[in-house]
Amino acid sequence: MDNNLFIPRSELELRWNKLRQKWQELKFDSEGIFIFSRPIIYYFTGTWANGLLFCPYEGEPVLMCRRGVERAKQESSLKNICYFYSFSELEGILKDYGYKLSNPIGVNQKGLSWDLANLFQTKLKDKQFISADNLLALTRAVKTEYELYYLKEAGARHNKGLTQLLPEQIYPGLSEYEIAVKVWEVFFSLEHCGMMRMQACGEEIFLGHIAAGDSGVYGSAFNGPLCLRGVHPLVPHMGSPNKIWQKNEPLSIDVGFGYKGYHTDKTQVYFSKDYTPDKKFLDAQKCCQDIQELARQMLRPGVLPEEIYFNAIEFAKKAGFEQGFMGLQENKVRFVGHGIGLFIDEFPALAAKVKIPLEKNMVIALEPKIGFPHWGMIGVENTFVVTEQGGICLTGENFDPIYV
Repeated sequence: MDNNLFIPRSELELRWNKLRQKWQELKFDSEGIFIFSRPIIYYFTGTWANGLLFCPYEGEPVLMCRRGVERAKQESSLKNICYFYSFSELEGILKDYGYKLSNPIGVNQKGLSWDLANLFQTKLKDKQFISADNLLALTRAVKTEYELYYLKEAGARHNKGLTQLLPEQIYPGLSEYEIAVKVWEVFFSLEHCGMMRMQACGEEIFLGHIAAGDSGVYGSAFNGPLCLRGVHPLVPHMGSPNKIWQKNEPLSIDVGFGYKGYHTDKTQVYFSKDYTPDKKFLDAQKCCQDIQELARQMLRPGVLPEEIYFNAIEFAKKAGFEQGFMGLQENKVRFVGHGIGLFIDEFPALAAKVKIPLEKNMVIALEPKIGFPHWGMIGVENTFVVTEQGGICLTGENFDPIYV
């Protein structure tokens, strides 16, 4: 296997130390954490394991695999990797590695279904469990230099695909589905890994949203401002084969780019070169770009996420776009951005009541958008790194609509 694909031991140790630092800062009342989410297991081990990971407050973590033990040993420099069959074996395995489970025990609750959680608890009947999800989210929210390398690469490829390569491939008269296929062709040529992941329970994504005209305000169960028709009611992703992009309507493409497992998020609006949008639509687009710039300037350590959200709401209100900002009526969402990394939806959300200050090297997708009934939705989304000087954009510097 290509050694360049493997996370160095020094990087894994850095991540374990980050976890323990947050552990101490939050006064997390446990001596060990069980992690079940495969992407988070990967974050701490460097391998996509079928099993669970035990992270002690002190000492080397233990990765227990139901399948793929030998592959895990090839991919991860973790010293403690073993096979297990049943949750009932866990205490014995950990004892062999020198660990004793003491109450309470931290668990990655979001990484287990209800039935597996019940099974887990029945196999450790005398144990008490507390959620470690907040601790894990805060640990991963601040990216390491290793992670930032891949996020920067994802952002550069994302921008090239949507602003340089795709405009040569699309035009009014294509269906949303045909446009989605062209997006995939462009992205795969740029080494998109083909997978994107959400961590919210039951949430799914495939490429993203291709929304021509009123598809952008059609309605959606997805927790985002841009709506879409999608391929089918059972596959409400990408774009509809039955909706044709007309030259007198916007085309909004809100898609993620996955590179080596890391994601960036970007929205690009396109118009036909034969179409002159009404001034109110262009004013709304400018408003979104201005809000993005306002928020970008606030992406500094110490700023509260809710401050950015409230400032964005107030800006849109003063500009006269309060009604359509971040969606119409029941489709309005209550955030203006979100953390991103191994998942599309990471901590922090830029939303009311999120009062944990931003930290340097958090990575945030800002997505101010404005919808208009019967016409569609426009706006922007780009991915930024939090720095002392404000957000640094990973997904390009030109945010204007593109005419094709």
